[in-house]
Amino acid sequence: MKKEIPKKSSSKETVEQAKQVLQGKAKKSGFRKIAPFLGPAFIASVAYVDPGNFATNIQSGAQFGYLLLWVIIGSNIMAMLVQTLSAKLGIATGKNLAEICRERFPKPVVWIMWALMEIVAMATDLAEFLGAALGFNLLLGVPLYLAGILTAIATFLILGFEKSGFRSLETIITAFVGVIAIAYVVETFLDKPDWGLVANSILVPRFAGTESVLLATGILGATVMPHAIFLHSALTQNRIVVRKPKLMQKLFRYEQIDVFIAMGAASLINAAMLIMAASTFHRSGLTSVGTIEQAYITLEPLLGKAASWVFGLSLLASGLSSASVGTMAGQVIMQGFLHFEIPVWIRRLVTMIPSLIVIFIGLEPTRTLVISQVALSFGLPFAIIPLVYFTAKKDIMGVLVNHKLTTIAASLVALLIVVLNVFLIVNSIGKGI
Repeated sequence: MKKEIPKKSSSKETVEQAKQVLQGKAKKSGFRKIAPFLGPAFIASVAYVDPGNFATNIQSGAQFGYLLLWVIIGSNIMAMLVQTLSAKLGIATGKNLAEICRERFPKPVVWIMWALMEIVAMATDLAEFLGAALGFNLLLGVPLYLAGILTAIATFLILGFEKSGFRSLETIITAFVGVIAIAYVVETFLDKPDWGLVANSILVPRFAGTESVLLATGILGATVMPHAIFLHSALTQNRIVVRKPKLMQKLFRYEQIDVFIAMGAASLINAAMLIMAASTFHRSGLTSVGTIEQAYITLEPLLGKAASWVFGLSLLASGLSSASVGTMAGQVIMQGFLHFEIPVWIRRLVTMIPSLIVIFIGLEPTRTLVISQVALSFGLPFAIIPLVYFTAKKDIMGVLVNHKLTTIAASLVALLIVVLNVFLIVNSIGKGI
């Protein structure tokens, strides 16, 4: 009887193909050449199209039209830089950001950072879980508590793909991002925006009073996410391992392509969300549309049932994918800071409890999403400042150490994000959130 040769996992095949490309042995060209390197940034990019983005983009577009489109583009350019540094850290050190913090900082600092990042992870999960539950609620017409249970089951199933290797999970998450992107291509086609005003709003930065500044800060807070910074470094640390300086530099260039494509897609999706709200609600004089449920209900009489259905589907894809990615980020944070981890299903079970409590006691979902974004904003400096600090150190990064201009640019981005997020927190508290 002929002995069956076991098939390699798709993850192992991906690593081998990538190493052949790096060593110049691969005969592939074009997309097939870069395909083995694509994936980590797509998982990280899910944090940039999560339900928190839906809430801020809809409010901004309905209230101010296309005005704040330039904020979305600028925020995503900053996010590209931050995620590039995170990917580079994992490649250069073979460790993730949380692990390096544990090695380099005093124990009390490490414990404080871990506690803060766990709070951030829970706030993130709250927003993402609620978003997916809203998606089920709006599409299927089921009560929100039942939608929450469906969300829990779905995220458990998605996380189960992690056992099959990184490639399976990357494929699932990328497919979700694709669903969101296609949904907003359809929405943009249906709402027929004024492309002249769109271009003007992208190219001419401006505000229209304090409220627009607050919403702009909210967009930034929902765009640059602390848990995604920790996660991305973990996704690249052991994915494709090379230690020769030239191969590491080459690998990093391919990862930059991954970041550019994934974060570019996230930028376009966020812009499409705001364009949809501006073209549909603001143009019709419905400037007070401020919740996801209102947007879903209002879309049908304005653009037809297909538009509201597509919107609900994109929200569901966003919530399910980001809830799964948020759980992965929580694992990385605990393992990195404490050198301890729990089974992913236990973490999923524990972190969804606050979300289910919010659903069962009947808190308003969109308002809860906004509050969660404030919590994320508070945690952001504790991720981005260590990232810039570590990637600027030669003894940590070796040949991939930041160029001086990169460090300056990243430091300015970090400073801007910190200042704007302090502004967001102060104003949110002043208004009673």
